[in-house]
Amino acid sequence: MSEHIVPWKTYLWIWLTLMALMAITAYLSTVDLGAWNTPVALIIAVIKAVLVILFFMHVKYESQKMVWAVVVAAMFWLFTMVGLTMTDMLTRTWTGVPGH
Repeated sequence: MSEHIVPWKTYLWIWLTLMALMAITAYLSTVDLGAWNTPVALIIAVIKAVLVILFFMHVKYESQKMVWAVVVAAMFWLFTMVGLTMTDMLTRTWTGVPGH
């Protein structure tokens, strides 16, 4: 089994990108975006996760279809779970704090 050799500059750029996205996330946590706080944070988190999966887990350089099938199945399962959770949360009625 031959391994793909990734130049250290690639790892450096990905790490710098992840650090920049982390700084953006930390900054945006102090900014009131209203209803957009959660979607923006989730978009940034997905970008960071994709970078980690593609480069640090070497999925980008994998030629076997089974690895890509597992990644796609994991993403499908994640989106299914998040979607079902959001469906439940968005259809509930909030009554406030009990006893007050």
